[in-house]
Amino acid sequence: MSASSTRFARATDASPRVKWLLIGAVWLWFAILILFPAIALARTAISGGLNSFWHAVSSPEAQRAFGLTLWVTFVATIANTLFGLGFSFVLVRQKFWGKTLADGIVDLPFAVSPIIAGLMLVLVYGPKGWIGKWIEAGGLRVVYSWPGLVLATTFVTVPFVVREVVPVLREFGLDQEEVARTLGAGRWKTFWRVTLPSIRWGLAYGVTLTVARSLGEFGALLVVSGNILGRTQTATLFIHDGIESFHPESAYAASVVLAGISIVLLIGMETLRKYVEAREHSVQE
Repeated sequence: MSASSTRFARATDASPRVKWLLIGAVWLWFAILILFPAIALARTAISGGLNSFWHAVSSPEAQRAFGLTLWVTFVATIANTLFGLGFSFVLVRQKFWGKTLADGIVDLPFAVSPIIAGLMLVLVYGPKGWIGKWIEAGGLRVVYSWPGLVLATTFVTVPFVVREVVPVLREFGLDQEEVARTLGAGRWKTFWRVTLPSIRWGLAYGVTLTVARSLGEFGALLVVSGNILGRTQTATLFIHDGIESFHPESAYAASVVLAGISIVLLIGMETLRKYVEAREHSVQE
């Protein structure tokens, strides 16, 4: 730690006023960016009463949109969980040419606008795309159908599992795995009994972030879906249509549902982690 950092830490520890000032600044920033907008959205969504809210989210159009969103989220999360685990092990445990490039490119969805990502997918898998024209000649449509939705959602959520698992794998090292193999455990038994329990929280956070991001994806889906009512309209596209058609009640209600699911997932994961770790600590004592 540098001398300036040490002085700052001592000043912070020695001054309760500075401590509470920092905490207050954090809460103010949180309230301005997240808390106040979330309260405003929830208040507007239920301003017409709970019956109106329920009618908005239970309409056939909304139910189809939510169902498609959940299906796309499920498939994309499974795909990125498997890919993320494999890619993380390759990055941490293997040496190969282009490793630094691969490590950087996995963050591309963070840097590229989702709309641009959707356009790239259309150029490759669209009816006139490099690969899409051959696929459609075989009777399978990718873009403007559910496979395109899965591809777009998978693309924008690629980094989450990788970026949560890689640091944990690096910290975990190889010692425990080598001990397990020395004692006669095979590769798969070592993975299930030693490696996976050690990276479980990194993997769990990656999966949780993937689900939350998939539920809220809009830009890439808008490009690749065609926004066909009842066929390729996801929940975020349903919200977009509600705003555009000057009937925002359904859009507000659907937004609250999506935001609520994401918040419950994130807070639930953190609560579960603390509960499990507390139980494990008490057992060890």
